[in-house]
Amino acid sequence: MTRNFVGETVVNMPSPALTRRQLLKRSLAVSAGMVVGTGFLASSSGAWAMEVKTLAPATMATLVQMARDIYPHDRFGDALYAAALKGHDDSAAKDPEYKKMIEDGVAGLDQAAMAAGHSSYLATGWEADRVELLKSMESDSFFQTIRGGLVVGLYNQPAVWDKLGYEGSSFEKGGYINRGFSDINWL
Repeated sequence: MTRNFVGETVVNMPSPALTRRQLLKRSLAVSAGMVVGTGFLASSSGAWAMEVKTLAPATMATLVQMARDIYPHDRFGDALYAAALKGHDDSAAKDPEYKKMIEDGVAGLDQAAMAAGHSSYLATGWEADRVELLKSMESDSFFQTIRGGLVVGLYNQPAVWDKLGYEGSSFEKGGYINRGFSDINWL
């Protein structure tokens, strides 16, 4: 027993021992900002979660980080990127070849990270290092599939529009001519 800074008696309880594997797994999940479980992917803060039916949750976690590195926006939470990538899990459920392409692409990304001295793509701490890994595979169909899907999947979400200041379609509201066409103050 010891006393804390207020003078109260504190009982020191032995903490449960962690194996090296458990420590690495937990630190990887926290460093990525995500918790990976059987059939789900969640933020470490518990702010969002996503059920993964076909792809491995670790694969989805890697895809979320990959999406953040391809289209970086500090104001976007991981939930927006995860929502944009959900379609890949759905497509993988319908097409085994598609699933194989995604899983093999993530495995290749992890292998490239290991060749660069990291334990995985997710464990690559610096964004610049992750971007270099992505640049090395720019011409791969896996990379182009993820990048192309993000253009629509990410930027077609009304929650993203709010963060970017886009008001959405104006056709049904009479168009832009009479609704702020010339109120640009940044030109």
